[in-house]
Amino acid sequence: MEQAGSLSVRGSTGSAAPDIRTASVRVPAQARAADVERERGVASDESRSAAGARGEHTHSEPPIPHPRVESARPVEAARPVETARPVVQRASVRGQILDALRTALVAGELAPGQVYSAPVLGERFGVSATPVREAMQQLALEGAVEVVPNRGFRVVRRGTRELAELAEIRALLEVPVVLRLARTVPAARWAELRPLAEAAARAASAGCRATYAECDRAFHHAMLALAGNDQLVQIADDLHRRAQWPLVGGPVPRGRADLMADAAEHLALLDALTAQDLPAVQSVVREHFADD
Repeated sequence: MEQAGSLSVRGSTGSAAPDIRTASVRVPAQARAADVERERGVASDESRSAAGARGEHTHSEPPIPHPRVESARPVEAARPVETARPVVQRASVRGQILDALRTALVAGELAPGQVYSAPVLGERFGVSATPVREAMQQLALEGAVEVVPNRGFRVVRRGTRELAELAEIRALLEVPVVLRLARTVPAARWAELRPLAEAAARAASAGCRATYAECDRAFHHAMLALAGNDQLVQIADDLHRRAQWPLVGGPVPRGRADLMADAAEHLALLDALTAQDLPAVQSVVREHFADD
């Protein structure tokens, strides 16, 4: 037995030699495990950070969150808030100025043929010239004003012929759509438009042309939207807005009686649509655009 053991130690070519090599592999592994156990309590911050970056952790301690993720989150959350605020405010100011200018156009406060500068209008509204200039450029795209280099914007002159052409185009677009909707839309959907028609009637009774113009467009917009054609609604709304601008040398803008008669046609049209009275719908809608 001793001879066999000495042969094993000397590393003979017998079967014991693989055991010696296997042992030589296992022993260093056990030594590294022991070293880890002894050094666990004094591991450097650098090694812990590296382990955390790889997502490694032991069962005796929680994983260390990556410091970059924690520091990046508040920066990413705060950044869009800081950059969004001035954009929202600037767009809001321009939108308010645009609405005010449109109201001034409908009310006749901006006279056709007159040139208005952005700085002067800015002083009137209590804002800088920039949002006024942006709003006037939008009105130029809509055809309400034209750019006068180095001076400002001139309100476009319009005559009765242009108004008649706009009314004809609106009738060609809207009348067939309304007649088709009269055959397909249930009465309950038409009832949803009644508050808009009543709001227009109140504005007409008050004699406010600017307010009535907004209510009038809102009613027609909602009615045409039932067709589900966004392009039709957009084009019709643009034509409707242009038709409300004042004329040059034309008759005095419609007064309270004219506005009330126009608003009454909205209510009469809704009554005919709710009752699905097609002849009455056709009569009212054609008369409505003829009056415009």
